[in-house]
Amino acid sequence: MSGEGSPSGTVRGAWRWLLYDGAESAFATTVMAGFFPVFLVHAWGRGTSPATDFADLALAAGGASLVVALLAPFAGAMADARAVRGRFLALCVFLGVAATASLAFLPAGALSGALMLYGLATIGYSGANVFYNALLPHAVEPGVFARVSTYGYATGYLAGGTLFAAEIALATHPEILGLGSPAAVRTVVFGTVALWWAALALPLLGQSPELRPGRPLSSPPLVAQGWARLRRTFREVRRHRTVMLFLVAYWCYIDGVNTIIRLAVSYGLALGFPSASLVEALLLTQAVAFPSAVLYAHLGERWGLRRGILFAIGVYALVTLAAAWMHTVTEFFALAATVGLVQGGIQGLSRAYYGRLVPRGRSAEFFGFYGVVGKFSAVLGPLLVAATEMATGSARGGIATVVLLFVSGALLLLRVPAAAETAPPPVD
Repeated sequence: MSGEGSPSGTVRGAWRWLLYDGAESAFATTVMAGFFPVFLVHAWGRGTSPATDFADLALAAGGASLVVALLAPFAGAMADARAVRGRFLALCVFLGVAATASLAFLPAGALSGALMLYGLATIGYSGANVFYNALLPHAVEPGVFARVSTYGYATGYLAGGTLFAAEIALATHPEILGLGSPAAVRTVVFGTVALWWAALALPLLGQSPELRPGRPLSSPPLVAQGWARLRRTFREVRRHRTVMLFLVAYWCYIDGVNTIIRLAVSYGLALGFPSASLVEALLLTQAVAFPSAVLYAHLGERWGLRRGILFAIGVYALVTLAAAWMHTVTEFFALAATVGLVQGGIQGLSRAYYGRLVPRGRSAEFFGFYGVVGKFSAVLGPLLVAATEMATGSARGGIATVVLLFVSGALLLLRVPAAAETAPPPVD
């Protein structure tokens, strides 16, 4: 997967790695952020109120995040111990694709089944991201981490956004394919996401030498090696002050990012905005995010990764405060477009920055911790919003509290030595 000795060749050689972002983005955008919350209310929910269904969804998502958070470091340690990142990635992709495909055939009213399958699909999606991220240092040279990492998000926005646009057109005009019932629409929506995910993942999985037959994953030596490397990683993370500082900072600000992404539609519904407009606003975010992510990759290289991340954090903080005061759908669209300007940038530059900090040869372990932080980062923000809303009775007050996460993350990131991003990665 590495290039031919030049930065441009390295970028071109990583196309399989880039393409997978388009695979998993279909699930993140179409299922997680878009259609599953809508179908949960209109097809599988209790029929009481959107707030009740949202609570069920939050519980399922939180449970799935907890499972991945607990398993990611250990699984990453095992993957590094025997260089089986590709095989672990394949297992997670299979789980996610199978669960998503099963949602396509779930009958109306099957709330428990829908939440269970959504949780399994989320585990597959989140677990796959741990090993996908861990392959970045093996796909490209350190000098183009920022560019390739952010290009990955740009590819995801383009590919995932294209499918999302098609799904919106289908849901709005089901007669295009002669679909005569909501159940048929659900079948096509979730079925195409599963196929898309599997098809775009195959090039990366197919070229990975780690997928070749070898010792079974469950063999005792592999488990023992995994535990030994995991204990060593705990010691290493504590010893690497720069890595620890970045992880804590990242946990704060990416929690704010994920909270905005996951609660945007629900917040809009709480303000009385029509669901069709909210889904269209998500599509606008994708459309803006694609070219912006490409541009942000170059800006990050020119400004420096840390400065680029701090700028994006500032934009998110302003968007959060503006959201607490908005009153019209037009304002919602404007904020959605603004988020699109920096969403891919903050994710891509953060991944690239972390990739420069971790020791070479132990990327899956350290990215396992990165994955843990990312999975737990969808917990604090929603709880903060919910607690504030319950105490004050104001959804606006709840969303405004998210700015605290961005401020905390920025202050902690400023404590990471500026020279860290230019220093060569430590060697194991």
